[in-house]
Amino acid sequence: MTDDSQPGGGDDGADLDERYGSGPRLSPALIATLVAIPVMVIVGFIVFAASRPDPTTPIEQYTSGESASADCGRLIAEVPETFEGFGDKQVDGTTVRWPADGDGDPVTLRCGISRPSELSPTSNLQVINPVQWFITDTVEGAGQAYVCVDHRPYVAMWIPANAGNGPITDVSAVIERTLPRGPLDFG
Repeated sequence: MTDDSQPGGGDDGADLDERYGSGPRLSPALIATLVAIPVMVIVGFIVFAASRPDPTTPIEQYTSGESASADCGRLIAEVPETFEGFGDKQVDGTTVRWPADGDGDPVTLRCGISRPSELSPTSNLQVINPVQWFITDTVEGAGQAYVCVDHRPYVAMWIPANAGNGPITDVSAVIERTLPRGPLDFG
């Protein structure tokens, strides 16, 4: 005889097996572990992404040369406020950045860096709006780093791949107007 006073009938074991299955049951500790591990991995990725430093360009790693002179101040005051596709200039000491309007690296300028050690009599130089530039670094798909080698103090520029030649052409004209010419120094 079954006890009809209990919901679901009297055979509680059969009802539970039918409802939850008759196989082995997972312990609460194992269930908590299986839930906690993916959550910890996701939180770890979020913390890593949030704490990662801003991407740097090669010119930010160049050593500083002579102390920042008044010439750097004049150059920084004269460079354009913006370039097409980039925001307003942001000055931090002797470094100027024009942030990209969308994704991508900013156009970056540093004044007062050391002479590039790779510069030699056989180096290929590019003349842009009469300034001579030496390409110091190329990052495939990201951009190129240039150093102006015929004016003092030395000036480096990072030109992202999506910037075109407008920024370096405009800055070359400003360098020609504001910085004194210097001889090519091959070390």
